[in-house]
Amino acid sequence: MDRLRTVGALPRRLTTMFRRTLRALAYLLYGLGTGIAALVTLVVAVTACAVLSLTHAGVPAFLAATSATRALAGLERRRAALVLLGPVPTPYRQADAATRAGRARQVAAHPATWRDIAWLTALFPLALASAVVAVVVLGVDLAALTSPAWVWALPAHHRHDNGFVTVTTPLGQVLTVLAAAALLPLLARLVRALAGGQARLAAALLASGRTQRLTERADRLTRTRARAIDAQAAELKRIERDLHDGAQARIVGLGMTLALAEHRLKALGAAADPARADLAAARREITTALDELRHLVRGIHPPILTDRGLDGALTALFADHPLPVLADVDLPRRLAPAVESAAYFLIAEALTNTAKHAQATHATVTAHTRPDRTLAVTVTDDGHGGADPDGPGLSGLRRRLDALDATLTLASPPGGPTRLHAEFPCAL
Repeated sequence: MDRLRTVGALPRRLTTMFRRTLRALAYLLYGLGTGIAALVTLVVAVTACAVLSLTHAGVPAFLAATSATRALAGLERRRAALVLLGPVPTPYRQADAATRAGRARQVAAHPATWRDIAWLTALFPLALASAVVAVVVLGVDLAALTSPAWVWALPAHHRHDNGFVTVTTPLGQVLTVLAAAALLPLLARLVRALAGGQARLAAALLASGRTQRLTERADRLTRTRARAIDAQAAELKRIERDLHDGAQARIVGLGMTLALAEHRLKALGAAADPARADLAAARREITTALDELRHLVRGIHPPILTDRGLDGALTALFADHPLPVLADVDLPRRLAPAVESAAYFLIAEALTNTAKHAQATHATVTAHTRPDRTLAVTVTDDGHGGADPDGPGLSGLRRRLDALDATLTLASPPGGPTRLHAEFPCAL
């Protein structure tokens, strides 16, 4: 049974080998046409760019030349897909500059532009050599395989020429056909190897390089992280709003109801004193719970941060701080919600530590946006120093800042002063 299966699978294997070999041969022959087109295009493009580079037409000529080379590279990607049995991805990024000169700089800076040119330069000699080898070896082998037919077609007086002696005798014909049949799979594999090597080389040059793939993956991860951070900030705002408009409002209403009940009990005189005492205790508990809830809301996301931005929130924070705070805040525009929230809590935590542990007389806070789209925040106090950079408070802040690619440094020598500096990328 296994032998029958092997015999039955042999025609399918031969058919598959025949199709793959034909596909590889078509790939190599097709490469001659694209190689000639690439050679002509490169000669014309280089000549035109060199002649026009000193004129205003230099930039349009460069853009037209790169468009032509990218079109040919696209054909090469589709040609390689015939052999690789899978698409070769396009590595280009959209040139989004407003001017032609800017787009030309973006195209020239893209590695894929020069990888395309490198492949198109090597294509013609490589395609010519590969196609010649493939056609010659297959042609000679097929000629040997069909030698009895064309020897029979020769005129009788040519059959005994020196060049045909080996295939004019029956034994010579049989040996020639057997040798050609034995070599045909090896030569077909050689043709497929030539096509596969050329296609893999084309894919290596015309697809995204490892550095570019890593860059694109980093960009995707950065965008994904930015969306996750924005979603988290939006969720915190929703929780703060729900607590403010829901639970906090209900607790305030309950306190007012208890106050009204306490007022009505006064009409009952001394007999209601125990009930009034219980109501007063309940009001105190409600007041405590309301204060804790407000503190929780401010810890999640201060409402003033949403309404007035980081500048306004810091102004309110400095006004409520027990120590004098010298502020130098220059924020000409609103920042991303996640950046504003992280910067606010960083400053708030630093000022809280200053008031609790530093024994300082005043603190200084600076917050500026730089031309490189970075928010720089510095908190300095004149306390005794010695802050632990690996303490739980700073470790929590550092983890929060790591999610934003922000940096945090602390300088707190014994005797002071303590300086906490953070830099936030504003473009998440």
